[in-house]
Amino acid sequence: MDEQLRRIETITRRHFLRDCQVGLGGLALTLLAADRTEGVTQRKVVNPLAPKQPPFKARAKSVVVLHMAGSPPHLDMFDYKPELLKRTGQDCPNEFLKGKRFAFTSGVPKLLGTPQKFERRGKSGAWISGVLPNLAGVADELCFVHSMHTDQFNHAPAQLLMYTGSAQFGRPSMGSWVTYGLGAESQNLPGFVVLLSGGVNPDGGGSLWSSGFLPTVFQGVQCRSVGDPVLYVNNPTGMDRDTRRLSLDALRDLNEIQADELGSPETATRIAQYELAFRMQVSVPGVMDISKEPKSVLEMYGAQPGASSLANNCLLARRLVEQGVRLVHLFDWGWDFHGTGPGEDIKTGLPTRCKPMDRPVTALIRDLKSRGLLDSTLIVWAGEFGRTPFREGRTAGGKNLGRDHHPHAFTVFLAGGGTKAGLTHGASDELGFHAVQKPVHVHDLQATILHLLGFDHEKLTYRFQGRDFRLTDVHGKVVKDIVA
Repeated sequence: MDEQLRRIETITRRHFLRDCQVGLGGLALTLLAADRTEGVTQRKVVNPLAPKQPPFKARAKSVVVLHMAGSPPHLDMFDYKPELLKRTGQDCPNEFLKGKRFAFTSGVPKLLGTPQKFERRGKSGAWISGVLPNLAGVADELCFVHSMHTDQFNHAPAQLLMYTGSAQFGRPSMGSWVTYGLGAESQNLPGFVVLLSGGVNPDGGGSLWSSGFLPTVFQGVQCRSVGDPVLYVNNPTGMDRDTRRLSLDALRDLNEIQADELGSPETATRIAQYELAFRMQVSVPGVMDISKEPKSVLEMYGAQPGASSLANNCLLARRLVEQGVRLVHLFDWGWDFHGTGPGEDIKTGLPTRCKPMDRPVTALIRDLKSRGLLDSTLIVWAGEFGRTPFREGRTAGGKNLGRDHHPHAFTVFLAGGGTKAGLTHGASDELGFHAVQKPVHVHDLQATILHLLGFDHEKLTYRFQGRDFRLTDVHGKVVKDIVA
């Protein structure tokens, strides 16, 4: 169907009265005030990625989200439960099972304390497992939230809820909301970059960095540390940069004519995306080339130029933040510790899995601090939910120790960006089943991240299908106790 006819069909009396500045008089004033050339109203196409100031004072300029896809066993890494350890092997009390659903467990499972050794670390005295020796060294930079909880116990819906505010597909991602509100500080790089490691995409797929119903210019740009940094951004065979510039100029002129005729925000998006892609051809390869880093920095992260790894991606996150990227989202797959094999054993497999994460995440924190960037860069480390305080049902009779999905209590940590360093916020009960002290829902975490970026999460909205939507839906409150 013709785009203009489609627009006409969607115009109701409500749309008419709203969009014509409340009545015909407002419409006439709009026309009289418009710039006119040869009798035709000219519409200036505004770059949707132009940098904007947040409405309130921001504590953070950039965000690096480190998502451990599959959800790590927090009870074996950060949330020490001595009482659970004492009761290992006992039947799970009925009050913790009644009315609850678990992904792979039924009947009465056995309680399972951690097989890992915990120690208090730093001046803050935070409990950290021995599987994380490097993070233990920066314990006083971390802000732990032990009272996280969510509504979902399966991977894809929980990831969607965490990063789009809804367990269903179609909503804009957190990074899209941030770039919608702030634009892009660098006009040569995307405002929102996504980096993957672990060899498998997260269960929520591209929807985790989609723009949803926001203009598509705000979606995340997936970059790679192997091969071309961005797929399809290079010129095809036979086209040089000058020819590309001429073709883009012609496309821009045509798109500006369409923007004048239809006023669609997607037209401005198309212009901005073409121009950004042209600039990225020069800027992205340099930013993504970590071989330029000193050997000492590569060794600190454990990074290897040309490899695909979380270590490389952590180093790239620092380089991207330095260049003004608003939000860098790292997804690292492989944290689903059910105990179905040796790699998912929380006793022997967890130390192996933590090693390639512990070193580069710690290096990122240290590196940002040494460069004076940690105060303005918020780091968020999380999974989509937690793991049960009992053995997973399918593997209860096996030799490997595993835990099932658990939405009612889990741990995330934050660093920098206006959060309180060396703080432990909230707690789960003595067995780790429920968040009982200062509970924090995922919507509260989202509201707090936006607050640190200078936004009131209730006012960062976008009108779609007749109502205003926001990242936190109709929920969420800022966790003021963790804000410095």
